[in-house]
Amino acid sequence: MKKTLIVITICLGLFSACDEDKFLRETPLDFMSGNNAYTTEDDFEAAVYDFYRLARLEFYGKDENRPMDYLYGTDLVFDGEPGVHRHTNMTAAYDPTGEIAKSHWDFFYTLIAQTNTVLTRLPDSELNDEQKKEVEATAKFFRGLSYRTLAYLYGGVPLTLEEVKSPKTNYVRETKANTIKQAIADVKFAAENLPDVTAVEDGEITSSAAYHLLSELYIADEQYTEAINAASKVIDNPALALMKNRFGSRSTETPGDVYWDLYRMNNQNRQAGNTEGIWVIQYETDLPGGGSSSSTLKNGGNFMLERHHAPFVRDLNISGVKPFSWPIGDYTGGRGIGWAISTKYFSNTIWESDFDNDIRNANHNFVREFVATNTNTSYFGQVISTEDPLLASKVPTRQFYAYQTKCTSPFDHPENLYANKAIYSLKSTAGATYTDQYMFRLAETYLLRAEAYFLSGDATKAAADINAVRARASAKPVSASEVTMDYILDERMRELGIEEKRRITLMRTGKLYDRVMKCNPYYANAATNGDGVGMLEKYNLWPIPQSVIEANKDAVLEQNPGYK
Repeated sequence: MKKTLIVITICLGLFSACDEDKFLRETPLDFMSGNNAYTTEDDFEAAVYDFYRLARLEFYGKDENRPMDYLYGTDLVFDGEPGVHRHTNMTAAYDPTGEIAKSHWDFFYTLIAQTNTVLTRLPDSELNDEQKKEVEATAKFFRGLSYRTLAYLYGGVPLTLEEVKSPKTNYVRETKANTIKQAIADVKFAAENLPDVTAVEDGEITSSAAYHLLSELYIADEQYTEAINAASKVIDNPALALMKNRFGSRSTETPGDVYWDLYRMNNQNRQAGNTEGIWVIQYETDLPGGGSSSSTLKNGGNFMLERHHAPFVRDLNISGVKPFSWPIGDYTGGRGIGWAISTKYFSNTIWESDFDNDIRNANHNFVREFVATNTNTSYFGQVISTEDPLLASKVPTRQFYAYQTKCTSPFDHPENLYANKAIYSLKSTAGATYTDQYMFRLAETYLLRAEAYFLSGDATKAAADINAVRARASAKPVSASEVTMDYILDERMRELGIEEKRRITLMRTGKLYDRVMKCNPYYANAATNGDGVGMLEKYNLWPIPQSVIEANKDAVLEQNPGYK
């Protein structure tokens, strides 16, 4: 009887004290779930690693074509291949139902969702206050980077700053100005709380990376004094400086110079002595998670800049003779197939005043003279130049044009890519660019500060910053009276070239349409475009993806002007 009463008492106690919801709720103890995934330092470290992975995919390796959207359709290059993937047919490429507008929109909102989840879960985690602050700063940097890029590409977009835990179909667009202000708030917090460049491993973001981005955002918000101050924090950092002497893995080779050294394999990071790289995207070849493969051409991670930007010299035909073997890992461009063709403005016009003395225009940096490699022709060993008047009708075409060697690795491809190392012939799996990539570089910080000075009315200081970059290149100085916004955009083209996310710069400044019409006749002239229309002013912004508008059934997401 006593035992029976005890059992009854225990059962009554259990049921009378039971909260049914809690009783039925599972609490995982031996596996990871949505409820316990953001608790430990390891959890948040994994989340932060994913921020970096996503950024690398978006700007360099999501697939072959989407990273190139930041180059195609600008004043820098034009398309050697028709099709909607690379902007030849602009009507199709920028249609609201197309892949381009939706791909980048989806990516940045994926990254925003990741950062919001981390920021929402962070206060209840096991991290100490110092750890929480650094994770918060990192998450806000990547969220700010995302909203910044969305604002430039699409204008005002929906702002969400908390973890979304259930379907939401009533988003509305914020103004472009307020989207930029949100990016400023995020990146400012990051700048004030991230570690110094000397305290991190190569590839990690730092306070300097955040101040660089913050300077750009302040310019976009027309806060020029703040932009100057933010850029100055980077430029004045004693651990950062423009590289002025040869350095790194191939510094004893000729031809070569310090600008060439900046782009050689393994030379981008501080451990190589490089004090100019502010944020460098890391690639490791044939290493799990390294992002780069030498065994397959398209692995969803390789940065395919060599394939796109180097010319397709195999098909150059001179009086019935093809002077080049292909692909060869020399100054003919590796396994280039001539899709991202340099405009004449990029390859010639911007260099006219310094054609022979600006080292950035030297042949080993911007190739115009190609040594013929086909041993079965009389051309073998001869120099064939893009500047030869007899070849004017063939330049620039997909087969022959001047290109920047920063897209490739002359005589230094990964061993696995050589079909015959003795003559540097490459396998068909070549075509990627096997170097770490600059996201932010100090030379650009100088040019951002120059832009802020110019827009604030101080052309003298703007010229001084431009000349800091030009002096390293042995280019003649620019006078204050020569500085214009177009000159600054030209100098960015000279210094940054295909390294720059050119579309971001031109959309940020509202100059995409103007620069394309001025500098890229292949897009400006409707007859040379696949759609028979060519460049339009509405392309200063991309459309809001139609699928996003339709899915947002409980509110109206306005489309950008000019798009149906």
